[in-house]
Amino acid sequence: MSDKRILFQGDSITDGLRFKLPEQEWDLNHQMGHSFSYVVNAVLGSRYPNRGLRFFNRGVSGNGVVDVYARMYRDILDLQPDFINFLVGINDTPEPDQSKIGITPDKYEKVFRMMLNEISEVFPETRFILCEPFALAGQKDRERIMFKRRHVEQLAVRAKKIAGDLGCIWVPLQQMFDDAAKLREPEYWIWDGIHPTENGHGLIARQWMDTVGPIITGDVDFMGM
Repeated sequence: MSDKRILFQGDSITDGLRFKLPEQEWDLNHQMGHSFSYVVNAVLGSRYPNRGLRFFNRGVSGNGVVDVYARMYRDILDLQPDFINFLVGINDTPEPDQSKIGITPDKYEKVFRMMLNEISEVFPETRFILCEPFALAGQKDRERIMFKRRHVEQLAVRAKKIAGDLGCIWVPLQQMFDDAAKLREPEYWIWDGIHPTENGHGLIARQWMDTVGPIITGDVDFMGM
């Protein structure tokens, strides 16, 4: 049975405080972090032990799309993934006080496309999964998060366009969080407007598995979480 390697890439939302140092690699309990990728790994790995699924997390807190591209050889190509999930964008947005400029939607799209095209040149069979970057304003830093959401929505449009042009799997997330905020206050799902709580990561994992699960597992009767 050959392995099917699923790699998660992105920023702190994916990172989940995973162990990163070489001397920590022995501790297999902390390699996936405590993000949605951990939930996906736990559910699919336990449900399909005979499908050869292997999960890797290489998200790094604070990363934008340029940072992920800079790590492409070490944290993507060297792992020879069959599927790569990207969730990146919020760190590419500016700050309202101009302490951080961010990058333009054009540059975001250009770098993202360049990275995916270069990966495809090496591994033409690898499938890409693009998660929609998001923000959800609650009471904490409300004006700042609303400002960042306006910018991240522009990046999300570009990411969705890339997904359509390159045949990537698209996982929509913003409307999901907006709908969830009608059931409970935004902080229940995303405590600071950017970083999901356990409940928010559960929502992402459910959406991810509903969208990607049947493709990765090959289970036509896949029932999600």
